Amino acid sequence: MAYVKLIPIDRCRHDGGTFVEFDGRELAVFLLDDGRRVIALDNACPHAGGNLSGGAVDGRTVTCPWHQWVFELETGVCAHSELARVRRYPAEVREGHVWFDPASAVAPAPFPPIKGEHDVFPGACSSAVRAGDS
Repeated sequence: MAYVKLIPIDRCRHDGGTFVEFDGRELAVFLLDDGRRVIALDNACPHAGGNLSGGAVDGRTVTCPWHQWVFELETGVCAHSELARVRRYPAEVREGHVWFDPASAVAPAPFPPIKGEHDVFPGACSSAVRAGDS
């Protein structure tokens, strides 16, 4: 699929995230460097579904507002564990709009298998538990 028009640039927060829904997909669009660069990620944090578009942007990272997981905007990789990632889409600014390619997403790595009782994302969340644990 080719690039498609997503949102007018004047509706995007500068140096922050903007929530956009496209074809049933929830996206976080980040307009950076005075509008010269744009990043499009899946909006849901893989930890607990937090709204990444509402997170704080600090240079090249966004922090999930729910549990402070930090993600590299360029790669979608979590700073706490390379195993946690969000999908990133090719995006660009053109003709006063953000354009993105929904078919060319850089897919996140699969979640690691749960090996031990508390080994979901080593070092990332000390209170993680498996579904069904009491």
